Amino acid sequence: MGINERKERNKQEMRKQILSTAMKLFLEEGFQNVSIRRIADNIEYSPATIYLYFKDKDDILFALHNAGFEELYKRQQEILAIKDPKKRLRKHGEVYIKFALENPEYYNLMFIMRGPAKKIVESEEWNVGMRSYDLFKRDVEASMRAGIIKKSDIDVATFAMWSLAHGVVSLILRNRCTMMDPKDLPSIAQKAFEYIMKNIGISP
Repeated sequence: MGINERKERNKQEMRKQILSTAMKLFLEEGFQNVSIRRIADNIEYSPATIYLYFKDKDDILFALHNAGFEELYKRQQEILAIKDPKKRLRKHGEVYIKFALENPEYYNLMFIMRGPAKKIVESEEWNVGMRSYDLFKRDVEASMRAGIIKKSDIDVATFAMWSLAHGVVSLILRNRCTMMDPKDLPSIAQKAFEYIMKNIGISP
């Protein structure tokens, strides 16, 4: 391995260390309570080192947020091979819920924590998030064209279905389902989504 390759590998390893440490602190102590110095202390480097990789704390959170969307998008790619729009839409909901329950830390950063929204508003483009939403929107639209679900405003329908899945997993991740056995929650989450799909005409 050459000098340049070694330097680049070291840079990537440092970046990963910063991000993993920051995620742990953000979730344990709250985003507002964690400083750049706090992150630096935990990896035993100076704050100046952190600033070589990230502009500020919001930039770190935004990077974590994007990493979560990269993983979600990778899982969404597996759905594209399904030709039947009804099956693809149902599978999309299943994949989303499964991703959220298997990656609660990322999901919290992506959809619940307030920090990333500031960076999204400041950015002219937000491709990493929009491409995931657009994939789901295309599945809803395909189901409308096929007559599987009632034709209506595509944006309203997409938002309604996404909100359903988001609401289910958010209740679970925020421990608001104490009336249920925790071991049953993943199955209940999937069945809740299937129940709504069935009642709007998307049966198995």
